[in-house]
Amino acid sequence: MILDKLLDDIVCMTAAREHETLDAAMLAALCRLTHARHCVMLDLLHVKDQGFVQPRSWMSAHGQVQSVAAMQAEPKRLPIARYPVLAAWMRDKSGRLTEVAERGVYTLWLPVWLGDILAAAFRIDYIAPLDAATRPALDRLLQIYTNHRQLIDYSERDSLTGLLNRKTFDTRFARMACQVTAHEAAKNPAEEERRRHAGDESHWLAVVDIDHFKRINDRYGHLYGDEVLILIANILRASFRAQDRIFRFGGEEFVILLRSVTLASARRALERFRENVEHYSFPQVGRVTLSIGFTGIGNDSPVEILGHADQALYYAKQHGRNQVRFYDELVSSGALSHGLSNQTMELF
Repeated sequence: MILDKLLDDIVCMTAAREHETLDAAMLAALCRLTHARHCVMLDLLHVKDQGFVQPRSWMSAHGQVQSVAAMQAEPKRLPIARYPVLAAWMRDKSGRLTEVAERGVYTLWLPVWLGDILAAAFRIDYIAPLDAATRPALDRLLQIYTNHRQLIDYSERDSLTGLLNRKTFDTRFARMACQVTAHEAAKNPAEEERRRHAGDESHWLAVVDIDHFKRINDRYGHLYGDEVLILIANILRASFRAQDRIFRFGGEEFVILLRSVTLASARRALERFRENVEHYSFPQVGRVTLSIGFTGIGNDSPVEILGHADQALYYAKQHGRNQVRFYDELVSSGALSHGLSNQTMELF
């Protein structure tokens, strides 16, 4: 019986082509195998040598899997010290299935290791202790989940920089834009515009382009050009939060999705990144700068949103480079007219 259930779960998991689908299949499998009353997947975030825990997906009381990706606001992050089992795993860089019993409730922790990095963990709460056959089945199921997660991750990454690739951007951005549109559909447009500029949190899209990158390739060769791309990707990772998403869009272009921040915070983060690149000494090449255009993710279509950020980027390129430009401000000042970009960026 356990074997039949396990094989069914493996079929569902290995059919997944996206992380969200894989996570949902794993949560459903864990709940079925353990008869869990509560099941949640937690992301382990590493920020400045400190560990934090943040919910990623969970099984609702109605038996439906819900995820952070569908939420408009980021859930609260908690210090890993609040979870002794996870803290010990992270400290020792090792750990396997761990069961804890307290007041008649059993909690099983399952670690997701990517190399020696504790990337995530599943927490399952249940009342009856597991039988002898279930625990080994869970261990094997976790190994299959981890292997398939790594395959999906490999398919979503740019081979040079390790950032998320263009195909992944198309999928994730379209989903995010649809979620935002559905969330904002009932709101008054004037109220939405006021909210975006009044210090409330929103989502933002930024397009980044390296200034005079062709000159770098022509003068120093493509090997040094590739090194510049790799180093800028590293600076990107260090400049933004774990919940933000960074993509290599193609060539010397990158895209950043900033979740749940104010306009002022988004601008500060982008300016900080621009300055980090400007002040970095690139081997052989020396000084490199970049231009950034960004816009809010609201009720417009994904093509329009990306086009607005592209227009702001083009304006930055045409007015001195090495700067950050916000689309809405350019429209308000009359520097740009509201409409789609007529530049050469291919949209979806």
